[in-house]
Amino acid sequence: MSDLQPNTLLAEAISAINTIRFTSTLMQLLGGVCSFDSAVILGYSSGKHPVYLYDSLESSRHLLFQCYLTSTFQQDPFYHQLLTRQHGIFSLSQVTDKHEHKDYLRKFYAETGWKDELCLAINIGPGRDVLIFLGVTDINNRFTANHIALLERYFPVLKVLCQQHWQQAAFNLAQPLDEVVICHTTMRHYLDESLQTFAQAVLTKREQQIASLLVQGADSTEIAGQLGLSVGTVKNHRKKIYAQLHIKSISELFQLFINHLLTHSFD
Repeated sequence: MSDLQPNTLLAEAISAINTIRFTSTLMQLLGGVCSFDSAVILGYSSGKHPVYLYDSLESSRHLLFQCYLTSTFQQDPFYHQLLTRQHGIFSLSQVTDKHEHKDYLRKFYAETGWKDELCLAINIGPGRDVLIFLGVTDINNRFTANHIALLERYFPVLKVLCQQHWQQAAFNLAQPLDEVVICHTTMRHYLDESLQTFAQAVLTKREQQIASLLVQGADSTEIAGQLGLSVGTVKNHRKKIYAQLHIKSISELFQLFINHLLTHSFD
């Protein structure tokens, strides 16, 4: 591989920082360094559910939204690795115990079709991390030591790119991959409309605003700052939201939102 292609892609990624094109250009840069079939990017804040930032999955996407983001992320060995506060590039063999993770791995790889996986764990700031998952679907194209070595060579650059893009910004539900692609613009429209209409039949306007921010991963302090409320007021609204929707946890709220997103009739 020549140095020209990665350098060109690097320049494009730098120019895309703080724009909606960043995640797609970052993946193009990674693809120029290491071959993979699918990728997922998630944002993690201490004590919270992960927030979806990007994916290039061609199948079984419902598993990501309906299962992984709501609960099964807690069983992911890469998530357990993150809890140790170690960052860098990790292979599946580095973070798994064949006995401890046997059932999870068998089910995960059977359902997703992935045959091997790498994870890039990048610290964005205190209590904030981005995890980039790379997967291959061909059993003959497993990641090798050479793949990891190439990624390690570029990891400092990838880390700085992610820090520059996400350090000052909240983890919110992903922007479209490319603003000029109509289908992604339409998807963003659907997402925005779903956020605006979620549970509006049973919640007040303020409660609906707060519920919308909750499903995007914001905590009470962040919501208070965005809406100009006290933290106590936000917490009171949150209790009312849970009572109105007959739920007890943020994961249940997120599941309701995903169901709304999938079943809502769009104009």
